[in-house]
Amino acid sequence: MSSSGQYSALKGVQDILLPDIAVWQKIESISREVFSRYGYQEIRTPIIEPTALFTRSIGETTDIVEKEMYTFPDKAGRSITLRPEGTASVVRAYVEHHLYNLPSPQKFFYSGPMFRYERPQKGRFRQFFQIGVEAFGVSAPLMDAEIIAMLSVLFERLGLKGVNFELNSIGCEKCRPAYRKALQDFFSDKLNDLCPDCKRRYEYNPFRILDCKVERCIELRQGAPRVTDFLCEESRRHFEKVLSAITALRIPHVINPNMVRGLDYYAGTTFEVTSEHLGSQKAVAAGGRYDRLVQEFGGPPTPAIGFAIGMERLAALLLENEGVLAASPDVYISTLGERAAGEGFLVAERLRAKGFWVEAAYDGSSLRSQLRKADRLSARCVLIIGDDELSAGKVKWKDLKDGSQGETEMSGLTEFLSSLIVDR
Repeated sequence: MSSSGQYSALKGVQDILLPDIAVWQKIESISREVFSRYGYQEIRTPIIEPTALFTRSIGETTDIVEKEMYTFPDKAGRSITLRPEGTASVVRAYVEHHLYNLPSPQKFFYSGPMFRYERPQKGRFRQFFQIGVEAFGVSAPLMDAEIIAMLSVLFERLGLKGVNFELNSIGCEKCRPAYRKALQDFFSDKLNDLCPDCKRRYEYNPFRILDCKVERCIELRQGAPRVTDFLCEESRRHFEKVLSAITALRIPHVINPNMVRGLDYYAGTTFEVTSEHLGSQKAVAAGGRYDRLVQEFGGPPTPAIGFAIGMERLAALLLENEGVLAASPDVYISTLGERAAGEGFLVAERLRAKGFWVEAAYDGSSLRSQLRKADRLSARCVLIIGDDELSAGKVKWKDLKDGSQGETEMSGLTEFLSSLIVDR
């Protein structure tokens, strides 16, 4: 129970309030604009899904499935899970609605809450939000490069600085078995020193040992074989073309041969966008290819690629880079007297219809009190309407940004404010 009330939010979740919500709205608005430019359409999937959807796609030996999923039986006894990530749901919808029958590529973006039961820390919550994209039907390396370019454009539009693009290829079903054996051979004499999770991973998914965050396992994997040394010719050529394309676009990047991603469905190109300002959990966006997942869900063989952005981490970086984005009214209408209050109400509605954010006095308080409130709200401009102004058909105004003031005709008020508030 909260000391300030009867209830408080659960551990690991948060309310998003002003001023932070202004940053979230900026991210959502610009991401929609950028994604639409590249032909991505919005898709909305349920928050709850059958548990098998995630155990099948993410992998039963991953940390998410083993430890972090919010899973429960519904009233019919079916196992239900709050979605821990977005890709599986989008693939399920793609297959269920036979979207593979439409012309390729099919491109989607989504946003919304995800859920994982893990220790809360900077930028990581038990209910967290993601913006993600998925593209189906194109296997060409240029699709990989295009989706990375789109992510780079988004971050540039947001004004995000100090991020790093890290890329790798984790091979395909042809070359991964040899790499798997090389990893098991490398860790065979270190098995007793690995953490309990990595001992299990050794048998079922040794790639995941490279993703372990336990300090001892990080030390033990030094000198481990690199997946890039085991790529077949097809995977190698594909990855080289991706790198060539993003180099031509002058997108700064590094190859990180130890990056394997934490979800089983990835194969081929993988990538992360990281920042040193987020602590140990430094990835702000991540993604890659998952060319077999549609087929595993019962659809036809379909190449696919996507990424997801962590909203909390991205918002934290933007706040660090540019500070709080103040949300404030364009106009505050101050009125003197009952007749002026009625006219001010009508003026406010007319200005709102023209796209202005307008606040006004409602309680007949003194002019001094109204002006103090306008200042606290950080309104850009104050309009003062009294009996004398009404008789003359004029309005007094004051620009709270630079202190200038004057009088303008009531009939030309919209045009006057449009010229005054050019940066709204």
